[in-house]
Amino acid sequence: MEQYIIKGGKPLQGEVCIGGAKNAALGILAAAVMTDDVVTIENLPDVSDVNVLLQAIEEIGATVRRKDKHTVEICGKTINNVSVEYEFIKKIRASYYLLGALLGKYKEADVALPGGCDIGSRPIDQHIKGFKALGTNVDLSEGMIKAKAEKLVGSHIYLDVVSVGATINIMMVAALSEGNTILENAAKEPHIVDVANFLNSMGANIKGAGTDVIRIKGVEKLHGTTYSIVPDQIEAGTFMFAAAATNGDVIVKNVIPKHLESLSAKLVEIGCTVEEYDEAVRVIATNKKVATQVNTMPYPGFPTDMQPQMAVVLSTCEGTSIVTENIFENRFKYVDELSRMGANIKVEANVAIITGVNGLKGSYVSAPDLRAGAALVIAGMMAQGYTIVEDIKYIQRGYEDFEVKLRGLGASIEKVSDDKEIQKFKLKMA
Repeated sequence: MEQYIIKGGKPLQGEVCIGGAKNAALGILAAAVMTDDVVTIENLPDVSDVNVLLQAIEEIGATVRRKDKHTVEICGKTINNVSVEYEFIKKIRASYYLLGALLGKYKEADVALPGGCDIGSRPIDQHIKGFKALGTNVDLSEGMIKAKAEKLVGSHIYLDVVSVGATINIMMVAALSEGNTILENAAKEPHIVDVANFLNSMGANIKGAGTDVIRIKGVEKLHGTTYSIVPDQIEAGTFMFAAAATNGDVIVKNVIPKHLESLSAKLVEIGCTVEEYDEAVRVIATNKKVATQVNTMPYPGFPTDMQPQMAVVLSTCEGTSIVTENIFENRFKYVDELSRMGANIKVEANVAIITGVNGLKGSYVSAPDLRAGAALVIAGMMAQGYTIVEDIKYIQRGYEDFEVKLRGLGASIEKVSDDKEIQKFKLKMA
């Protein structure tokens, strides 16, 4: 089983280039099958979630051609099956985007109920509410979501809770429904805007993405396009926080600084310097860092996907920090692992109380999910001694060449698969 071994205590320094947004890519890949023309998607992150979804798209008959590591051509003309029972698809949350894409195009879709990281309840009731409002019959049985419509007709839909997945799915179905759809209380994340821009480049008529009211005028069909995916704000944030945690000085390139404002603001609050450029941010963390309060919120608030990384940074900040998780109830599963490294964190319901300590100690830890896994890697780079992070398959779901990029910033980290390789790394470090 693959692991990361890290020797901590070195500040990260240098430049790192950020890839395409995983969360945008998953919605865009699904939407690509909604036309019979060829669609070319560029700046695609080479991560396992993306590769699993591409395999599932091939399984239903679509043509998938990898032009290079970050570019793919998809043609949905050859699709011969609207039932996605592919075993691996159950492992990723984004499987449900194929539901909206196939339902919009064929007025029918059966997709396995989604999986992904176990960070809490992520119900699909808002997706179903939207589908039904557009004229769809939906049945949940035997681990499958079965959706079918005689006719898709635009509607006025109000989401009871802000949901990224439901917003994307409803946009896809409404794009090929008759008449107009108004979607209120919509999610506003950058990847919502990116999926809407992608659909518009295929001939859809979507306005208001990035606000809480999205207006969609249905069109008869979509056409081919070439589209480049937006940079990944969570990957960018992870490297920004890694710089802060290790008292480093890092320029994070190929980003949209506006997408990172909630993260930059917190880094400044705790004592870091953040410089913004047109397509880069620089984090300088040579000053003393102090405690703060964090509340996770839907965009443009502080993202839940950055909460574990923030907690790691705060673990050695002077004073007591309060982190309140308002999105997922299981997002603190990494706390026990971090405590083994010497962090002082108490969790009460959805609140973590973090009392800063002088430093962390290397340990064996296990990644409970994608973002917590990345956070434990950051903790390993802060810690004195050696840290081994197990279950890195979670990390590989959302970070491309994570250890390679970290080594480029001076980190001592290797991917290893057995004790022999661990000893080899330790000898090299010694």
